[in-house]
Amino acid sequence: MPTAVLLLLQLAWVVVGASGRSVDMRGHVHQTHSQIRFKRELPLTVTGNQKVGSTILTRNSDSTKTTMSKSEQLLSIKDHDFAMRPGFGGPAVPVGVDVQVESLDTISEVDMDFTMTLYIRHYWKDERLAFHSTTNNSMTFDGRLVKKIWVPDMFFVHSKKSFTHDTTTDNVMLRVYPDGKVLYSLRVTVTSMCSMDLSRFPLDTQTCSLEIESYAYTDDDLMLYWKKGNNSLSTDEKISLSQFLIQEFHTTTKLAFYSSTGWYNRLYINFTLRRHIFFFLLQTYFPATLMVMLSWVSFWIDRRAVPARVPLGITTVLTMSTIITGVNASMPRVSYIKAVDIYLWVSFVFVFLSVIEYAAVNYLSTLQERKERKLRDRLACSCGVTHPGMMGSYSEEDVNNTGNYGGMSDENGAMKQQRMMVHLDFEENDQVTGHVGPSAYNSMWIDTHAIDKYSRVFFPGSYILFNVIYWSCYL
Repeated sequence: MPTAVLLLLQLAWVVVGASGRSVDMRGHVHQTHSQIRFKRELPLTVTGNQKVGSTILTRNSDSTKTTMSKSEQLLSIKDHDFAMRPGFGGPAVPVGVDVQVESLDTISEVDMDFTMTLYIRHYWKDERLAFHSTTNNSMTFDGRLVKKIWVPDMFFVHSKKSFTHDTTTDNVMLRVYPDGKVLYSLRVTVTSMCSMDLSRFPLDTQTCSLEIESYAYTDDDLMLYWKKGNNSLSTDEKISLSQFLIQEFHTTTKLAFYSSTGWYNRLYINFTLRRHIFFFLLQTYFPATLMVMLSWVSFWIDRRAVPARVPLGITTVLTMSTIITGVNASMPRVSYIKAVDIYLWVSFVFVFLSVIEYAAVNYLSTLQERKERKLRDRLACSCGVTHPGMMGSYSEEDVNNTGNYGGMSDENGAMKQQRMMVHLDFEENDQVTGHVGPSAYNSMWIDTHAIDKYSRVFFPGSYILFNVIYWSCYL
């Protein structure tokens, strides 16, 4: 009996090792661990309406990855390779362009650039996008479809910064017609370079250009043209600038050559700007003119009033220096002379010459006083003793102020001596006869220096002549 039981146990062990399953006493079949793991790794197979394998790993297929939208199906997006241009291998694709300028924001003389916001529209025909329509209606899309089809690769030549507006969504529009014609529009703000000639500043007129060109396609593959000629460019009537008057907008087309790649069509948006002069008249020209006129006041001040004439001249010189510095601080450091520089520096020279004029007057007057003092000493020595009348009414200060300081030459020295002797004789006769003559100051022959007299006429006349020539040349 024990032997039979032992044989049955051995037989059961052999069966389990062969089939990988075990049977318990209740008749339940158990699978081994390796068998369970192998079954989990098997792919799911579907037989009829039944699924074989573990139900935990069952997943539904992603329909968005396998199906296309209705518009893409209608345009047959998946049936064509839109990495190639339309009609590849044939003639160049004509792409018409028109532009609407929304605003001309800023123009900077320091950075030599301008900023413009515009709507740029492209027109071409792509037969791959043709679709059947019984109503002949076009379809309009946003920027999501633009990434799936071919569009012209335009860029702005000489641009420093540009971007497409994306508030509240990308400002891009695509319109497709049943025959395959395409309208592609986008709203762009671009900052582009503008080479300005400031030799006539601020009486200048500037012409700037915004240049549009294909980056990759030469004129053999892509032909750019203005769709309606000069009428392809439209502007908002409300466009205005603080410093400029917009005189003209016009378009041109040229070919650009690059030695490495070839010839390209280039479109130009040209606009002419004339600067407003009134601001600079108030801030620059008028103050400079007042400073020059203020320097002329010293010609009517007594040459002996040194504390009055010297500070007046220095003040006008420093004020002109401040005006010149302020104007140049807001301008680029160009190597040529501007029109405003000519006016300011000529005005500065006039102010400076008024200071030099007083220095010359003071110096010549000092020399003349020394000569007359020597003459007075000679007269005193020739008389032997000092005349009592001369001591009573003829002080040293009066002698210094006597005589014609109007630039008389040395040849007229005898005339001066005669005048002084005549004056002394008059004083002596008055004392002898008992007549009371006028006071010493009133009897003196006082005259303004000849340089001051001539300056009163020469300086204003020269400055007026300069203004006539200046404004006739630049206006």
